[in-house]
Amino acid sequence: MRQQPSQSRPTRRQLLAAVPLTLLAACRRSPYNKADFVVAPQSTMALLPAASYSIDISNIISRGLDLLGLSVRGRRVLLKPNLVEYEAGMMINTNSMVIAAAIDALRRAGAGEVVVAEGPGHRRDTEYLLAASGLANLLQELRAPFVDLNLDDVRPTKLRSRFSGLEELSLPVEVLRSDFVVSMAKLKTHHWAGMTASMKNLFGVVPGAVYGWPKNFLHAHGIEECIIDLTATIRPAFTIVDAVVSMEGDGPIMGQPRNTGFLAMGTDLVAVDSTCARIIGLDPRKIGYLRVASQFLGNSEPGQIRQHGEPPTRFATTFDIVEPLRSLRLEGR
Repeated sequence: MRQQPSQSRPTRRQLLAAVPLTLLAACRRSPYNKADFVVAPQSTMALLPAASYSIDISNIISRGLDLLGLSVRGRRVLLKPNLVEYEAGMMINTNSMVIAAAIDALRRAGAGEVVVAEGPGHRRDTEYLLAASGLANLLQELRAPFVDLNLDDVRPTKLRSRFSGLEELSLPVEVLRSDFVVSMAKLKTHHWAGMTASMKNLFGVVPGAVYGWPKNFLHAHGIEECIIDLTATIRPAFTIVDAVVSMEGDGPIMGQPRNTGFLAMGTDLVAVDSTCARIIGLDPRKIGYLRVASQFLGNSEPGQIRQHGEPPTRFATTFDIVEPLRSLRLEGR
């Protein structure tokens, strides 16, 4: 018979719910050099409608690049999608059509090279994920290389912030040598962090061959703390969030599909993720890693974010979330 948790002993979920308090305490200790981070008074992002994966998503991404005035000419671009697990009918991963569209749009914009790279944290068999999701065939057609970050050569890298208490991580050489990293996230709820989008997506750069599966090393040092440290260190140049069909409920794996019908793009990951949080009914000021990241990594408040394309209200909805996280909702949602 399975033993029930003691009433006097907090569960793992209850402990994780207290993480934002830990983050605030850590923030007072200034675990980063403020001189290393300069945030503009206003960030710019694009919210563009994308009703389905069958439309010309490449043109939508090209429009986003134009609206943001972003140049990739001659750059070595690394696309880091979210590939976790494959389950037919589930919206767990960044859709393969969005990844293929990004490759096409970036090449047309003059990128010198476009590489797709990911280190799945849940399933060890990356080849299976590529084949089952259909991404393997698309990459072959586009002659685009794929690098398994779980198995890539690594280099010890000093972290630019230390909320996790770690001084350094061994990170894949493929990521470190790219001069334009793009976080290609899937918009999902997350049963511990509240939400996963462009910042949480960076867990996939931490190599499983060094730190194990399913990235338990990061969990042990604090999920939200590690989200901040990875974002501060890798500093992606751009993000594309796949919110054509998102995931609500018990994400990031066991939730249900939710049609949301847009792509979110920007150079400020904090601004993009905060906007996505508000769209799905969550308050970024109540999500620990976004609240702390907004102090030195990017802008979070609507008045600090200039929107191109559609206003967030066009896509606003209220996602179902697991009961322990309902305190993260926006007032009135």
